[in-house]
Amino acid sequence: MRFRDRREAGRILASRLHYLCGHDPIVVGLSPGGVIVARQIADALVAPLDVLLVHKIRAPGFPGAAIGAIGEQDVVVRNQRIIRALRITPAAFRQAARSAKADLVQRAARYHPGHRPLPVAGRPVVLVDDGIVTGATARAAVRVLRARQAGRIILAVPVAPLEVLRSLSRGVDQTICTLPLVEMTSLGAWYTDFSEVDESQVPGLLTRREAEMARR
Repeated sequence: MRFRDRREAGRILASRLHYLCGHDPIVVGLSPGGVIVARQIADALVAPLDVLLVHKIRAPGFPGAAIGAIGEQDVVVRNQRIIRALRITPAAFRQAARSAKADLVQRAARYHPGHRPLPVAGRPVVLVDDGIVTGATARAAVRVLRARQAGRIILAVPVAPLEVLRSLSRGVDQTICTLPLVEMTSLGAWYTDFSEVDESQVPGLLTRREAEMARR
């Protein structure tokens, strides 16, 4: 199975989340690609849509390798397996984390003050991305939501490695994945169209969704 695009992936996930209708959920997408998937779910659940920013921490000298992730509220997650494999020293990790935080601050400036996170305290939250590889980004996002006192957290993704899903399930209340894989390749292999999403489009998407909810 391959998804036509992120929108189709979101609609398929939404079909498994209708039980949340009437329970006042918030749908939170990881920017940028996860927000496109999340929009379809928010539409189906008639729910507010928000974005959560997490930035990958790249290995020095190996920009394609993520050794962790940093989220809002200074949440830091380490990918110990890759750190050990690449022999990343604590000092090198700290330096990479500082660089990632600077990038995260720049990204956040594109949303704030125009966009402020929706309050999630005590409410069910559907956390959405367009796929998972190592799980570091999702793990950081969950920690941010816990810090904000979210109620039930449902992690919903189109595709992810089964082993990583099992690990993530210990930190959330439910995981929903259309394609749990024994062996993971690149995310793009599971989409016909996996075009890069321009993050500058996301604030406008959130504003339109907010206006739609206000008219209901």
